[in-house]
This record gives sequence, C-alpha cells and structure tokens, in this order.
Amino acid sequence: MKDLICDEFQNAVDQLLIRHYSILDILSKLSESHSRVNRAVTKSVTDCGCISIQAKKNEIPEDIESVQELKQYLDNHLRGEVCPHCEEVLVNELGKMLFYTAALCNSLDINLYDVFLQEYKQATTLGVFNMT
Repeated sequence: MKDLICDEFQNAVDQLLIRHYSILDILSKLSESHSRVNRAVTKSVTDCGCISIQAKKNEIPEDIESVQELKQYLDNHLRGEVCPHCEEVLVNELGKMLFYTAALCNSLDINLYDVFLQEYKQATTLGVFNMT
C-alpha cells in the first residue's frame, strides 16, 4: 500500500509538472525548496520563537559501552515545540521539497519508492554503522 501511495504521488507530480519541466528547472527548484525549509525553521526560531536553538558541544564520557547509553548524552539542541502555524509552514515547504524530489526522480527515470526502500534497507542493515 505504501509503495502505491508513493507511486501515485510520483505519477501525480509527472502529470502536474509543466512549467518547470527542464532538468535545470527541477534542480534549481529542488535547491530552492531546501532553502525554504531551512528558512522556515529559522523563522520558527527568530520570528515566532516557538522553538529555540541552544547549541553546545555534546559532553560524552569516554566509558560509554553501548549505543543506547551514547544516545543518553546526545542533544539535538532544539528547545520548545513547533507551534501549529509554523508546523503548517514547515509541512508545506517539506511537501514542495518532496514534490521536486519526485520530479527529479521522474526526469531520471528512478522510482521514488525504490529510493526509500533502498535507504530503509541500508539503514536497517547497517544500523548505527550507517554513517549518513
């Protein structure tokens, strides 16, 4: 079922993409969409304030014996929760990023679901050794 949704999305993108059909247009729109996601996160911090970033070096003891133990010392540096307005903006921008990712896959004759599946298999097979 999930592969069907992914395939249907990729087919819908193929049907809808008319104005920016060139590979160059798709690449520039994909890059722009990444920038807009970054901007939306930044605005959540600087304009809205629903989240904040408090970054510092993670203090990790040398005697860590497991990955689970290591995770206790890791911090994503985010504080707070994304408010409904900022979440709406972020979901919209992430959606555009997915749209142009699917468009790129279409142009290169790559199945988007196959990409997800390959990454999933690699992540689950390699586990913590998947240094991406």
